[in-house]
Amino acid sequence: MDKNAAYPEREQGHEKADELRRFTKLRQRKYLNNIVEQDHRRIKRLVRPGLGFKSFRTARRTIAGYEIMAMVRKGQVAAIPANDMPAQATFIATLFGVAA
Repeated sequence: MDKNAAYPEREQGHEKADELRRFTKLRQRKYLNNIVEQDHRRIKRLVRPGLGFKSFRTARRTIAGYEIMAMVRKGQVAAIPANDMPAQATFIATLFGVAA
């Protein structure tokens, strides 16, 4: 959680919040949002020229494809090396059910 004022450090008068507070600790780190924003910067740059999507279904499928390609490119898929293009193409084809 970042240090935004919308996340107060204490909530007054909530019994369940007091019980929850005994077992958890609120950690406020401003840099955590930056990690997420840096990861999605490429996707934002790809979506913006498309001028939006006509339906939620189209948006979901397109962004899922962008996310998968970014994961493969960054080497986050353990079974596929980042520089093995034929293996990446086969993996994407099996994920989306298309012929490679």
